[in-house]
Amino acid sequence: MQTIENTRVLLVEDHRDLAETILDFLESMGCIVDYAADGMSGLHLARTESFDVILLDVMLPGMDGLKLCKRLREQHESTVPILMTTARDELNDKLAGFESGADDYLVKPFDLPELVARIQSLVRRNRGQITNSKLQVADLILDPGTRTVTRQDVPLTLTPAGFQILTLLMQNTHRVVTREEIEQSLWGDEPPASDTLRSQIYKLRKQVDKPFEQPLIMTSQGTGYRIIDATAGNLG
Repeated sequence: MQTIENTRVLLVEDHRDLAETILDFLESMGCIVDYAADGMSGLHLARTESFDVILLDVMLPGMDGLKLCKRLREQHESTVPILMTTARDELNDKLAGFESGADDYLVKPFDLPELVARIQSLVRRNRGQITNSKLQVADLILDPGTRTVTRQDVPLTLTPAGFQILTLLMQNTHRVVTREEIEQSLWGDEPPASDTLRSQIYKLRKQVDKPFEQPLIMTSQGTGYRIIDATAGNLG
């Protein structure tokens, strides 16, 4: 297992024993970890300090993880990858997590090596190579250099995972991008449960397509996804 040395992690977890176990393990892997035991303290640290990834429990005193995540994304425009942890494994709970802006979802109890793998994937993706070439499909424009997305000149707020998926689709407008390719891009060789990608696509479509008349993100049943400008006749 590779190390994640010098990765700055914010751990927001109210279960003290679990928090100490995670903190000790991550520090043994070379991480620099800050800790908060409640939502308000976690929000303060996330706003005032710089982190590579946030590990965020859903059930927290003061302010729960969903509200904290949503505030970071919408009010403070944070793009730090957020890994949400929870004891609940229902699809609706996962959708709620992704809806609030989480990038990944890990169900308790989890193995610590799996946690490290998820952190590695999020950090690697967020530090991915940046190009200066803007991508455009119809009225949708993505700028990798500034990590901004607009449609009809309206700024879109995407999670880091959503930005990564959209970049991959816009780089490959000539073909269907398979589910396996997207999962590899997001999570490497450690993909989460199959419904996780579906949840991310759902969240992405809510931002990119639903507020506008013409949808751009299409599903290729059983294969993957493609972004197309149907008005330009590039369906082939």
